[in-house]
Amino acid sequence: MKSNEPSPKGNFVGLLPLIFFLVLYISSGILTGSFDNMPLLVAMMLASIVAFLLKGDHHQETFNEKLSVFFKGAGQETMILMIIIFLLAGAFYYVTKSMHAVETITDIGLTYLPKSFLVPGVFILGCILSFAMGTSMGTVAALMPIAASIAQMAHISMPLMAGVVVSGAMFGDDLSLISGSAIVSAKTQGVTIFDKFKTNAIMVVPAVLMTIALLMTVHVGHADVGGLGTIHWLNILPYIVVIALSFMNINVLIVLLMGIITATVIGISSGSFDFIGALDAIHKGMLSMSDISLISIVVGGLAALMTHMGGIQWLLNKITKHANGALGGKFAISFLILLLDLITTNNTVSIMIAGPISKDLSDTYHISKSYTASILDVFSCVGQGLIPYGGQLLMAGAIAQVSAASIVPYSWYCMVLGVVSIVFLMTRFSPKDERVRI
Repeated sequence: MKSNEPSPKGNFVGLLPLIFFLVLYISSGILTGSFDNMPLLVAMMLASIVAFLLKGDHHQETFNEKLSVFFKGAGQETMILMIIIFLLAGAFYYVTKSMHAVETITDIGLTYLPKSFLVPGVFILGCILSFAMGTSMGTVAALMPIAASIAQMAHISMPLMAGVVVSGAMFGDDLSLISGSAIVSAKTQGVTIFDKFKTNAIMVVPAVLMTIALLMTVHVGHADVGGLGTIHWLNILPYIVVIALSFMNINVLIVLLMGIITATVIGISSGSFDFIGALDAIHKGMLSMSDISLISIVVGGLAALMTHMGGIQWLLNKITKHANGALGGKFAISFLILLLDLITTNNTVSIMIAGPISKDLSDTYHISKSYTASILDVFSCVGQGLIPYGGQLLMAGAIAQVSAASIVPYSWYCMVLGVVSIVFLMTRFSPKDERVRI
């Protein structure tokens, strides 16, 4: 039932920094003919300055008090965790590249996968890896170097291949039983993760099949398989370690760390580098992620400021105010989570904010709890896979050495999943919740 306590009104002023950022970013892309020309870090810093200049719900606040809010948002646990994942992912990428693991996996793919199934094969591998790891960030870190090498050798568009990797990564972020976003979405709605999984899978499977069919139409250039040389199977052990440990439900930080250690040991024993060379590769890998780490810090602080100024609450009130009936309730939930993900660039945090309100809407309009949890997870992942300043696209772009904005048109799975999910919203599809947690 809805609470009788009046909800805070919020303040539209709290959304102005986001609007400023979007106008700046979009207008820059239109005027210059490329969205790559506006540095995201600079744009986010300018938006943060706008936030400091504005007054929201707390009119008497001093500059130092607003700084405190910004720093708490920038240094929150989830943000620091994401940055550590960035750094370890960069280290894993560089050390595996230096000991020729990326090259070996590329040779295997080009040798044994049919040409027409090369790109879909990368997508499927991404789905398997992300489902096992439960994290899209770890999946991008592990798979993007391989995909980039395949793209280069088979003359496939690099932004397209990066989009394929991000697509596979978002599959597991949404559907995995150990994904943070999946666990939070189920928990906020009071259903078991398995009930949410069953409902979610019904929505996801058609999108996966359609994406595979689309990817089979991608043009793949000629790769000189005969000149690839001998495949050194031991070099793929770091990836086997990462996948195996992921299936054991081990923390992603430990998974990446063990992958780095395995690659280092193999690289030293094979003569690819010495101990100092391995440390240098790890260091270079971490430095390669410095830009996206700084962007994440600023985004975290900016999101905290907008929330503190009442922008998020204003948005929540406006979206839920006009919800009417089950159809309106479902669309309100999906629109709400999309906008929150646009603001926070973190699907798990977005679900945490939207969860209680979505549960209220599901109670009011008799929407299945497992369906509500699925809507939250699906649309948060759709948004996360399409925003150019989100962690997944930033990491993929950094590894592939292309701009995050150039990847967006090729994140096909996220687009297809969004369309398929909207179709489900418009139907009477409403699964029965078998095991509800009180």
